[in-house]
Amino acid sequence: MYTPRSVFANICTGASSSNLPSFMVQHLRQDAAGKGIRMDKVLVVSKFSKYEYERKKHKHLNDKELEKLLRKRGTNFDKLVHFHNIHKRFEERLTYTLREMGIHVEVQNKIKYGGENVHKADVIIPAGGDGTFLLAASRVLDNAKPVVGFNSDPNRSEGYLCLPKQYTENIRGAIERLQQGHFSWLMRSRIRTTYMACEGDNLRPTFLHDTSGLNENGIPPLPAKCDDKGPNVLPVLALNEVFMGETVSARVSHLQMKFNGSHTSYTNLKCSGLCVATGTGSTSWHLSINRLPAQSVAELLRLLEIDSSDAQGSLATTFADIYNRNLIFAPDDKRMAYTIRDLISATVWPQPKGIKPRGFVTQMEITSHCIDASLVIDGGVSFKFNDGTVALLEILPEDALRTVILRD
Repeated sequence: MYTPRSVFANICTGASSSNLPSFMVQHLRQDAAGKGIRMDKVLVVSKFSKYEYERKKHKHLNDKELEKLLRKRGTNFDKLVHFHNIHKRFEERLTYTLREMGIHVEVQNKIKYGGENVHKADVIIPAGGDGTFLLAASRVLDNAKPVVGFNSDPNRSEGYLCLPKQYTENIRGAIERLQQGHFSWLMRSRIRTTYMACEGDNLRPTFLHDTSGLNENGIPPLPAKCDDKGPNVLPVLALNEVFMGETVSARVSHLQMKFNGSHTSYTNLKCSGLCVATGTGSTSWHLSINRLPAQSVAELLRLLEIDSSDAQGSLATTFADIYNRNLIFAPDDKRMAYTIRDLISATVWPQPKGIKPRGFVTQMEITSHCIDASLVIDGGVSFKFNDGTVALLEILPEDALRTVILRD
């Protein structure tokens, strides 16, 4: 007789209310901190709201002229200002609380964030959502400096990378716990990308969120051209994922891959791009790419002559939920999860046969045979990845991001 595994049983009976498999919850609580965090100097990374973006983009306009322009083009100006004010009110409460507790506070947004201020701070506190957290983490290139995020608007943002939502209203309680050591460390794995071979200006980054010419100051300067004498380590670590593929998604991406330092030949493949995720990123794009719809499960069950629908609470929904939950893995896992999007599997491709469209690896080497391709880190920083460029992806302990889990 078949006995379901614990994850299956918990989902079927409704015993597990967590968004993560139980083994992950237990795993993340093992590394107790014990010692409190020094917080003499804190750098708060402010969310760059859409209103601030428009204000900066149209800096030649006064407030009335900006409002007129935005309303004319169809923007909900009142909503834009409303959500901007929500973030700013939280930021004011956060900085007031920190200063009231005797902590020196500096505040920077994405335009000014980086450099010496990051080095001097004891703790980096992004105040926003997951996007602001990713920005804050991208400037911290070692595993020593803690990054602790607050969700400034939990009604509109999940804030998976931030502290639990109750601490949006209990800032002092969260800071006191951190100072007293009532938390556990979570060393989130990050992907290091090294260009083993490239040419031209492949090392010049493009900032995908910078559509108005706003400067990005935090990433260390890079040579305009690749160094032919040795590997070129990209100055950005991926907390969520690295994506490689043609910039125009309708164009087929031609890649070569080999895993785990293998000395065997590459696998040649054609696809719609390659996504390589960390455990942190397994709840993000990795999950979206690989998510199994209940509709597909219901169709499969009907082919097996099992009557099923994809309605809520159906067998198909239960099976899909089990499958999708098990796509998630621990943020401190030293493995990377790769997904080949829309792998072309025909008479010729891939060469040789046998590669799985997704799986776990500890190291990947990818050679591009693309025409106009990019390597994109955490959806924000892009590097050219055209024909002949070779990228090595790996996870190293010294690249981990130091974050916290507050104890219940």
